[in-house]
Amino acid sequence: MFFELVYDKSLAQASYVIGCQAAGIAAVIDPKRDVDTYINIAIANNLKITHILETHIHADFLCGSRELAALTGAELYLSDEGDDNWKYEFPHNKIKHGDVVKMGNLTFEVLHTPGHTLESISFLLTDKPATNEPVMLFTGDFVFVGDVGRPDLLEQAAGLKGTQDIGAAQMFDSLQEFNKLGDYIQVWPGHGAGSACGKALGAVPSTTVGYEKIRNWALQLLDDKVAFAKELLSGQPEPPKYFAKMKKLNKVDRKLVTEVPSIENLSKEAFKKIKNKGLKIIDARPWEEYAKGFLNGTLSITNNNSFSTWMGWYLNYEENFIIIAEENQVEDITRKLMRIGLDNLSGYITPEQLDTFEKGNLETFTPIDKETVISKLDEDAQVVDVRGASEFNEGHIKGAINLFVGKLPQNLDKVSKDKPVIIYCQAGGRAAIAYSILKANGFDNILNYAGGWNDWFAEEKELVNG
Repeated sequence: MFFELVYDKSLAQASYVIGCQAAGIAAVIDPKRDVDTYINIAIANNLKITHILETHIHADFLCGSRELAALTGAELYLSDEGDDNWKYEFPHNKIKHGDVVKMGNLTFEVLHTPGHTLESISFLLTDKPATNEPVMLFTGDFVFVGDVGRPDLLEQAAGLKGTQDIGAAQMFDSLQEFNKLGDYIQVWPGHGAGSACGKALGAVPSTTVGYEKIRNWALQLLDDKVAFAKELLSGQPEPPKYFAKMKKLNKVDRKLVTEVPSIENLSKEAFKKIKNKGLKIIDARPWEEYAKGFLNGTLSITNNNSFSTWMGWYLNYEENFIIIAEENQVEDITRKLMRIGLDNLSGYITPEQLDTFEKGNLETFTPIDKETVISKLDEDAQVVDVRGASEFNEGHIKGAINLFVGKLPQNLDKVSKDKPVIIYCQAGGRAAIAYSILKANGFDNILNYAGGWNDWFAEEKELVNG
């Protein structure tokens, strides 16, 4: 058997290539959209991709199953569980609980594991030449390392009221069945630490059924359904705005993008026209570089592992936009945007071009330190904590209000224009995004405490209100 984990750090998303080397064929589970990765793996290992499987209709990324099928001729095997609202709307092989997908000497038994979503399935893999006992379980967003999938996304992100309580009850029942599996079975989940699909995901890529039975918090509460549901639904991170769009795009017949697009480097004249049209400009430099010289009105989103998530908060799927980034980062950025379906990237300029095109028009800011924050508190400054609600509730600067950065554009009326405003997050990244949003909307008295909660909590515990 051939096996390879493909891990996308930008979305903390795992996909898998599993091959039968005797037959020279392979399956891919939950592929990301830039599918050349899987094709290159198959070629390097003398395998032909013939099967593509999905664990559920994903909310956090645009699945590349159909792109991969279009390029390889592989068959799609997708869940036929759940109600009519969550059925795939394009041709595929429909699979249900108890079905077995055969691929050479390998078999994938389908297990219906609802809870995260109604149609969620897991795949129990058996390597027949070696044994008739299963060896791996691919759980998607059902069971993670140390956590389980959140059941509230359909309600919180897609607006389907009442579904989170149903999902919590289904997750409880699904875990009862998981508990019956052999302790030795390897568990390969769909996400790792950093994903918004759970609240306490572990950083290691895999686990076993037996280990989760003794260390996963959810499996310790299987004797109390009410307590389980309460704990499961509490403290979940804010679901990114784009999740609802992903749920739709992953089930409908959409436009396919089968290769990574080439993005145009814009001339000064083209950049000027774009500015005049009012297109969004995303400054993807590290925020420290942004602070040294930025164009007011641009949005500072550093190209790091959180880039695509924040882009999904602030851009819609109809508008065109451009980026400011080094040339050698453009392909990486394009891939990250592809993975959440943001296909309207119309061009880029480099930081050097920005300095040339906008000479004399760039602004700067200098982050403030802890001592300045303390002095400004005596001057009745407004303090805005832009972290998530669960982080804020665990502890914050006394007197601060909580305006989550992802929803800041909808809450500008809560930010003072009459007195100094201090913004902070955990360590500076989100505060820089918030700073750019506020500056673009006419707030001129903004102070960025870049050290954030990490710096504050180290010595200022007496001023903590948590």
